[in-house]
Amino acid sequence: MSEVKDRVLATLRELGRPARPGEIAQAAGLTKDEVSKAIKELKKEGKITSPKRCFYAPAE
Repeated sequence: MSEVKDRVLATLRELGRPARPGEIAQAAGLTKDEVSKAIKELKKEGKITSPKRCFYAPAE
């Protein structure tokens, strides 16, 4: 799972703006389910934030 989390985080950094899970999945070449699980774990770890509902960005 850490490979998926790394890809999600890298994709968010590349986008440079808050993004929705579907957009992250498409840009990273992952399924929406994989992205949703990774987002949940990354939020727990404090590595990403949600600046507005359903949008995610890397934590500063």
